[in-house]
Amino acid sequence: MSAILFFEQGLNGVQFGLMLFLLAAGLTLVFGIMDMINLAHGSLYMIGAYFMASFVQATGSFWIGLPLALIATAIVGAILEITLLRRLYGRDHLTQVLATFAIILIANELVRIAWGSQPIMLNPPAELTGPVALPGGLRYASYRLVIIATGTLVALLLYLLVTKTRVGMLVRAGASNREMAAAMGVNIRRLFTAVFALGAALCALAGAMLGPILAVQVGMGENILILAFVVIVIGGIGSIRGAFVGSLLVGIVDTSGRAFLPLLFSTFLPPQLASAAGPAVASILIYLLMAVVLYFKPQGLFPARG
Repeated sequence: MSAILFFEQGLNGVQFGLMLFLLAAGLTLVFGIMDMINLAHGSLYMIGAYFMASFVQATGSFWIGLPLALIATAIVGAILEITLLRRLYGRDHLTQVLATFAIILIANELVRIAWGSQPIMLNPPAELTGPVALPGGLRYASYRLVIIATGTLVALLLYLLVTKTRVGMLVRAGASNREMAAAMGVNIRRLFTAVFALGAALCALAGAMLGPILAVQVGMGENILILAFVVIVIGGIGSIRGAFVGSLLVGIVDTSGRAFLPLLFSTFLPPQLASAAGPAVASILIYLLMAVVLYFKPQGLFPARG
């Protein structure tokens, strides 16, 4: 196996990890601040991808459709929080799981009614369809490099927002002690709505950027939601830094495992069995990684709470 292949798969892992971060960041904020398990987070990812496909088709521009999709999904998230999820904050986690799982089923059917059951094609911008020459002779897809740059920029901006601004101070105060923050005059309801809308916009960004690589289809949010939960458990609930590190670890382990394990298994297994076993074992490695991290750090790598 050449160094170019390792480098290429490493970039693929970083790209996938950064898109996972966009989902996990909003999920860990909702979980850490509101103490709420929101299984419907993946549905916002799906809705964002469908909004993106519709706006790109209507405007003819990827770059015009992107902010429109983010705004529309943020509005959907805010409405969902105000009308339904707000009533679940005081309930136990089992009730939250059941209610948000029902939202998944409802969202899937509403999307099927609005857009149909067939996957929708979402193409990247015309100027980003070709490869870019990188050091070492690697030619890598320019669109994937834009995804890496976008994810890195959003991670930096989100970190600065949470750690360096007054809004971030309120978010951290709400995560640490909700009752004390409310006693000090923080409008907890407005804060929760804003955080949820931000998380929905991040979901939409992930769905919009991954849409040209993956199919935009009903139910696309379920599998990636599981990975997002793994990420926040590894990184530490409520921690943006933990979500970032956990996303990169999961992305690199998953992508590298799917790329290299079939090659490894092919040395002692029949080709058909090796190609089937590789992705399966790669999926298992993610959960083994989570188990190892939790064994040594039960609260995750960078827990937000002591």
